Amino acid sequence: MPVPSTVADIMEREAPSIAETATVEEVIAQFREQDVPALPVVNDGGRCVGVVTEKDLVIADEEGDLHVPHYIELFGGLVFFPPELRIFEKRLKKAAAAKVSDLMSEPPVVVEPSTTIHAAAHVIVERGHSRLPVVEHGRYVGLVTRADVLSALNTPAED
Repeated sequence: MPVPSTVADIMEREAPSIAETATVEEVIAQFREQDVPALPVVNDGGRCVGVVTEKDLVIADEEGDLHVPHYIELFGGLVFFPPELRIFEKRLKKAAAAKVSDLMSEPPVVVEPSTTIHAAAHVIVERGHSRLPVVEHGRYVGLVTRADVLSALNTPAED
């Protein structure tokens, strides 16, 4: 058997994914049914548009709760603090999410089937992900995990 050299050699081709129109309840059910911590999110055309993780379902800050930023009234208007209001808006949107498209992280970090295993390992380490959607011309075709990559890197070369 030849030593695997690309993501195409090791990826799971029938890997689960979820539609961007799915509900939060469907995501939770899919996590439980598939026993996975994350799912690639695909649109109607089969394109990978994001990733939803178990972490996306938990909205917490340092105190374990979502807080409205502090504000002051100035000359009849409101000035919000801190200046990272966009971060607060994203967190609020996730907290009130009904659809996967509101929860998912985007754009997804992806690799192509032709990506070398070493390059995939580099992406996994640099980005801190344990699984990467595999796309071909933007369309979701499979998944490669950290375990897949580690196993391939530890495959001895044939003599």
